[in-house]
Amino acid sequence: MKISTTEDTCVAAGQCVLSAQNVFAQRAEDGKVQLLDDDPPAAEHELVREAADFCPSASVHIDE
Repeated sequence: MKISTTEDTCVAAGQCVLSAQNVFAQRAEDGKVQLLDDDPPAAEHELVREAADFCPSASVHIDE
């Protein structure tokens, strides 16, 4: 699994962080998504899929 994000479309809702806090964070200055791990271990895959599904701006992208 490879993950990417689009900061330009991120609305700083934080759903990705709530779903997968080991993979995503939010920038302190504007709350936009920060990718902590673009190739997470298998144990995180389901949480990353949830993060992508819950993202209101579709800013989390998964390539499996």
